[in-house]
Amino acid sequence: MRNYLAGLADVCSVLVFVAIGRASHEEAASLAGFATTAWPFLVGAGVGWGLTRAWRRADALVPTGVGVWVSAVAVGMVLRAVSGQGTALAFVIVATLFLGAVLLGWRLAARVVQGRRTSASAG
Repeated sequence: MRNYLAGLADVCSVLVFVAIGRASHEEAASLAGFATTAWPFLVGAGVGWGLTRAWRRADALVPTGVGVWVSAVAVGMVLRAVSGQGTALAFVIVATLFLGAVLLGWRLAARVVQGRRTSASAG
């Protein structure tokens, strides 16, 4: 998988998380509000990319996927706290579970698809 597609998948994963979260709490659909909620997690995912050097194997579950996931949540929550946004325990749990599911999930799906392509071309 090309690195830019993996980066796009990570960004889209975070943006879907934010969109679903804001919609479930019936928060205003303003672009500024959306950006305010998204930026800490996007920065966190970017930190994860840097720490894991994701450009080497952006679609790898370990260490890239796990590193991006943990960084998105940990750095995202720290940035939310220092910027005056909420970090209630329930939110931290939901963010951890949802971001883990999507950031690891697309990588797992890509691995399955790649395995099927490899099997089909070998057979």
